[in-house]
Amino acid sequence: MSSDTFTTDALALPFFCPIGPAVHPHAEEAERRALTWVDAMGFARSEKERARTLATRSADFYARFAPEADPDRLWLAVCWVYWGFAFDDARCDEGPLASDPSGFARTAAHTQRALEIPGPLRTGDTFADAVHDLGERFRACATPVQNRRFHHAHQAWLTGVQWQVCNRATALMPTLDEYLTMRLHAAGGEPTYAMLEMVNGEEVPAREMDDPAVRALTEMAVCVAALDNDRHSFARESSRRQTDQNLLTVLMAHEGSTPEQALHQGVSLRDSVLCRFLGLSESVRAHASRSLNRYIDDLAHGIRGNIDWAARTPRYAAADRGGAPRPVAPAPSHWTDTPLPEGHDPRGLPSIAWWWQVHI
Repeated sequence: MSSDTFTTDALALPFFCPIGPAVHPHAEEAERRALTWVDAMGFARSEKERARTLATRSADFYARFAPEADPDRLWLAVCWVYWGFAFDDARCDEGPLASDPSGFARTAAHTQRALEIPGPLRTGDTFADAVHDLGERFRACATPVQNRRFHHAHQAWLTGVQWQVCNRATALMPTLDEYLTMRLHAAGGEPTYAMLEMVNGEEVPAREMDDPAVRALTEMAVCVAALDNDRHSFARESSRRQTDQNLLTVLMAHEGSTPEQALHQGVSLRDSVLCRFLGLSESVRAHASRSLNRYIDDLAHGIRGNIDWAARTPRYAAADRGGAPRPVAPAPSHWTDTPLPEGHDPRGLPSIAWWWQVHI
């Protein structure tokens, strides 16, 4: 089966997602304010880089995660998403650091520290200076607990990317369990969801946020979105020869699966996780505070919103021989209410089996 056929099938397979769509009514205003910030920060150094950054449609992305956020805070999260995609392209997936573990480690530590340091700072690195500016803006509007949660999630993301860079440098294909562990961090879902409390202006009490069941819900939401992105991004990654680490290639490498088998195995695994998320979230809601219920609402919004956004963004289009983006398949036009039958039993994967073991 050719890679074009493979990616077409991957994008056309219906999505199981019994979560309704939602989008913030002020998404366009958030986009306008965020793009002004992007231009002021200067990390998109050329017209080509700026166009690539804008093509992520980051305002549409986060407006679907937090459809009821404070408009004066929503645009700040959108800024970070624009920045995160640009950083990912320039420092993580492409460029000299993409297969240089020691070089990336230095850059990641430098970037993380710029986020954490309060007060005036100039580093000489446009990405670090931009994330420092955002850190200052977050400190001005969010609580110390919310900021610390975001910093922790941000560091976890950079750590996951470093693992990914190490694998690329050594041509190592991780096992399925290793891949899921790495992907939970490297996908960037943790900081994306950690901003929810800040943009909503509500802090989930520690006794709830740190409860194993809520931690499991957060990780499952990250996992589902990350595995969905593996399907969406395969076309783009194939055109750029970046499919060294993707759920589908992992399954083909270690399970001996055909592309079609890998697709169904991967979607079945993802559907199992989503079913567990839906069931556990209902149990948690029965005893949740208002702020926790809102957080769980937006975890679900993120799962659905990520699918809706990915079907529309040029970011997940493949490049033709001239370098221009081209869609390889129509956007998913239908959904299914039925998950695929279980293939891989996720309870046999040590890194995520505990999601099925937590009790309320």
